[in-house]
Amino acid sequence: MRVWVCVCLKKLLQTHSHQRKHNGVYVICFQLMGCCQSNSSRHNYPRPLTVASSPNGANNNNNNNTVVTGASAAASAALDVPPFSEFSLSDLKSATNGFSSDHIVSESGDKAPNVVYKGRLNNHNRRLIAVKRFSKSAWPDPKQFADEAWSVGKLRHPRLANLIGYCCDGDERLLVAEYMPNDTLAKHLFHWENQTIEWSMRLRVALSITQALDYCSNKGHPLYHDLNAYRVLFDENGDPRISCFGLIKNSRDGKSYSTNLAYTPPEYLRNGRVTPESVIFSFGTVLLDLLSGKHIPPSHALDMIRGKNILRLMDSHLEGNFSTDEATVVFDLASKCLQYEPRERPKINDLVTTLSRLQNKPDVPSYVMLGIPKHEEAPAPPTPQHPLSPMGDACSRMDLTAIHQILLMTHYKDDEGTNELSFQEWTQQMRDMLEARKRGDLAFRDKDFKTSIECYSQFIDVGTMVSPTVYARRSLCYLFCDQPDAALRDAMQAQLVYPDWATAFYMQAVALSKLNMDKDAADMLNEAASLEEKRQRGGK
Repeated sequence: MRVWVCVCLKKLLQTHSHQRKHNGVYVICFQLMGCCQSNSSRHNYPRPLTVASSPNGANNNNNNNTVVTGASAAASAALDVPPFSEFSLSDLKSATNGFSSDHIVSESGDKAPNVVYKGRLNNHNRRLIAVKRFSKSAWPDPKQFADEAWSVGKLRHPRLANLIGYCCDGDERLLVAEYMPNDTLAKHLFHWENQTIEWSMRLRVALSITQALDYCSNKGHPLYHDLNAYRVLFDENGDPRISCFGLIKNSRDGKSYSTNLAYTPPEYLRNGRVTPESVIFSFGTVLLDLLSGKHIPPSHALDMIRGKNILRLMDSHLEGNFSTDEATVVFDLASKCLQYEPRERPKINDLVTTLSRLQNKPDVPSYVMLGIPKHEEAPAPPTPQHPLSPMGDACSRMDLTAIHQILLMTHYKDDEGTNELSFQEWTQQMRDMLEARKRGDLAFRDKDFKTSIECYSQFIDVGTMVSPTVYARRSLCYLFCDQPDAALRDAMQAQLVYPDWATAFYMQAVALSKLNMDKDAADMLNEAASLEEKRQRGGK
């Protein structure tokens, strides 16, 4: 039986707290609570992808606008990718912390006309996503944008970073794709830190690109806009994929190429049109990147190839660890892809055939050749031992939006009896403190979570009243702001104030899950459900 000691909050924090460092984050754990880190191993890797139901639609009456029939649904299930669906703007704002600049992953940062953000969905699967946000004027017709997105969203292939959704809301146009955690080909070729990509892996990358392009072409999408080393990504296993974002132009009437004109297909410079042969030309520039480890203008590279200076073009960081015969074949392919006349360039299926023959380490995992740790799938969390209330269900699904609604409806009814104030304590300071809480409540209602944190902090810092609900609300605000360590501290503070309050345990479960401490999160979830069950039976 757990024994709770009622002492001054500040004294308890000073006397009974210790810090543990977990995955680079300091988490405050209180010995009296039994909320300590388990001995199970932890990983920084994203959780495994699983098929999930689609979020609510953004601006129509179809709240489950999802591709669920035909080959695309079967492919989604086989690849463990959710069916394509429409996301609400609020879901994507929550996933990216309000499109915070800290979440930008596109190579040009916030200076790019269309910015890509890393995000995490607030549902049970906690899926990592990449969100491409287009400029306001890029796609003025929402139907045209939606049609383009739905068309690409039907594609499913292991060599694609697949498109899983889109959003049209007012002027906002967004695409949602699988997130690839192991950087771009450009990073591994041009800006590597520990080791460059070995030759066999470069051959695998080249083949993977052609396989993806061949699949897209066979599915009626032969055009890929601005193929370059930044469009090639590496998944959790180190396998190369190409971004699905390149299958949709940056704007309805905009340019298909954003790189230096020296790398642009000559026919595009002549007439501004992209053809399947233009994609082959761009693939030729990527082959040059793989061969040289540099971004060399095609005209310069072709001059060196014609002058038989092939070895001078090879990446010196390979230190000779490559087959000259294989390199010669790849140089020959690059030369053919970069022909001035489009009709003289090879077909994509011929490139697949030739590059397939060059694969010399087919049984070696990509993560080994890329020099990254092996991806370990996190174990599934235990099934709750007690029936879950709506709050428990929302917390188990990591649905922050649902938790927000429940805390709004609950208001402060659980604070009754936690504070008894005399008439003398109703000072001006007290009135100011309650006014700060009121401002925090209004901001919380309006989902202005940063303002909520500021106002609730003013209320807490005065210290005249101690409100478990304020701690729970501020904990949720921290979760929305992607600060799970602070959220955990507040949830534990709420438990100190009200030891048998299930909501405090539920909020700890969410924060612990955000910190990838899944076993501890499951324990907290079961503890909260048990407390609710006891309360319903009349034993508070």
